[in-house]
Amino acid sequence: MTALNNLWRCAVPVATIWTSPASARDIDVDGTGNPVNLVKWLEALQYKERLDLCEANRVQTQLLYGEEVIVDEIIDDWAKIVAIHQPSTKDQRGYPGWVPLTQLIESNGSESKKYAIITADKAQLWTEDEMPLLVLPFNTILPLRDESLKYYHVDTPNGKAYLSKNGVEITSSRATGNPTTMEQAVIKGTAFLDLPYFWGGMSSYGYDCSGFTYNMAKASGIIIPRDAGEQKEAGQAIDKENPDEWLIGDLLFFANDFGRAPVRHVGFYFGEGKMIHSPQTGKTVEIIHLTGTKFEEELCGVSRYQAELG
Repeated sequence: MTALNNLWRCAVPVATIWTSPASARDIDVDGTGNPVNLVKWLEALQYKERLDLCEANRVQTQLLYGEEVIVDEIIDDWAKIVAIHQPSTKDQRGYPGWVPLTQLIESNGSESKKYAIITADKAQLWTEDEMPLLVLPFNTILPLRDESLKYYHVDTPNGKAYLSKNGVEITSSRATGNPTTMEQAVIKGTAFLDLPYFWGGMSSYGYDCSGFTYNMAKASGIIIPRDAGEQKEAGQAIDKENPDEWLIGDLLFFANDFGRAPVRHVGFYFGEGKMIHSPQTGKTVEIIHLTGTKFEEELCGVSRYQAELG
C-alpha cells in the first residue's frame, strides 16, 4: 500500500472510475487495460451486463484522456482517486473512486495559457511523425504547445502529439470549452442523438443522464456538479409549475412517487414542451414531448445555469 497526494492524468481515451477494485468483472477486461479497447468492451456488454453496472453499484463516473486526478492511495494495481473537475458532495475535492493504475500516469505539472478541446464526436491524435496514436472522444482537453497549418501541437500523457484542426477549438480553460449559452449546450447535445445510454458514462462512447448534461454544459463553458441531484440544488431554481418561464437549456429533474422521491433523472429543456436526454440502459439519447409521458408526472424541479460571458 502506498499513500500519495499528487496529480496524475488519465492515460487512456476513456477510463472508468469504479466503486472499488472488486467492482470490475471478467467481462470488463477490455475496459480496464492500457491500451483500452472501448468498442470491444461496449459491444461485449449486453443489456443484463450493462444494467448490472448500475444495480450492483459498480461504476461511479469516467475520465477523459489527460484529465487530472488526485491519487490518494495505490493498492496493488489500483489507484484510489479524486476527479478534480467533477464536483461532488462525496468529496470536497471532486468525484472519488478507483481506477486501474495502468490507466493513469503521473502528471508532469505542465501549464499552458491555451488548451485544445475536441468538439467533434471523435478525433484522431497523431504522433509527431504523423502516425495514428489514439482516437479521442468529444470534450477531451489537452494543453496547447504550438500549431502549424494543419495541426494543433498538444501536450499529452504520451508526450507531444498532434490534433487535426478540424473538430477542435482553442479554449483558455483547462476544464471547459469556451463560454457560451446553455441553449448552445442543447445544440451540442443533438450531435449525440441515438447514442446508447451507459451508466456512469462521460464520453461520446455513451453517457448516463447527468453525464450528458454535465458534458454539454462543460463544452459550453460551465462546470456543473456531476450527479443529477446535486445539479438540481446548485442551479438557479425556476418555477416548475410554469413552463412559460423555462428557457432552452434549463435542466429538468425527475423523481419517483410523483416527484416526491430523491432525484433520479435529468434532461435539458429543448423548448416547446420537449426534452433532450439520455434516458436509461437499453435506450439512446432522444428528444421527446413531455406531455403524456411519465416525466410529466415525475417533474420535481427546474434549474438554470449560465456561463460567465465576456
